[in-house]
Amino acid sequence: MPEETMPANATTAPSESEASSSVLKTLGCGCAALVVLVLIVPLASVSWGSTDFPRVAPEDMARRVFQRSRKMYDVVGFTRTVKPGVEKIGVSTENTFSSSFCYDGGPLGLADETVDGAYRMSHSWALDHVPASQAESGLRRLHRHLKDNGWVVTSYREGTKSQEWELFVQRDDGAERMSFTWFPDREYFMGDAAMPCAYDPAWKNGDIGPAGEDQRPPAFGPHAGA
Repeated sequence: MPEETMPANATTAPSESEASSSVLKTLGCGCAALVVLVLIVPLASVSWGSTDFPRVAPEDMARRVFQRSRKMYDVVGFTRTVKPGVEKIGVSTENTFSSSFCYDGGPLGLADETVDGAYRMSHSWALDHVPASQAESGLRRLHRHLKDNGWVVTSYREGTKSQEWELFVQRDDGAERMSFTWFPDREYFMGDAAMPCAYDPAWKNGDIGPAGEDQRPPAFGPHAGA
């Protein structure tokens, strides 16, 4: 029997192995897209919409951050009382509140936008004429105290006669932060505490500026009997 041949212009059906390969390639692309989607969606949910802040009046948040600073002041061992305000930043004593906006993080961390009614309250304080005998032992004591009480030390450096000492801590994934710096060349000690973001219950559409920017601290010093 003569051998059968295909016409030159005829098309052949794909073999079983070729069909399987085509299906796998199609599934492979689909799976890859699915994997990318699965990875992106959780990432977006983590990075975006992180605005689950408590509702706290600015005066209450100011009181909290003030007491936070005051406790650290006691741990260092300072006994002076600092009047409200600052005459010359980086030179004179300081005792001030500040308030800043909070941001939503944006999709995948992009296009951060301010969150209406949300604010972050901070308290800054500083002392002049702080000698090494007081600053160095006080910062070491504060470093141990914060580590022992669950704070994460993000940076700690013991300086030299010309290089500043630094201590930076945080907790709750950075929602609450504190920093302390001592400049030996001018015997100047600075502290700062920042509270987590919160919503101002009294905020309304049209309000300008972060809530709490009108807060003023009382005289700053050690706790009575500390």
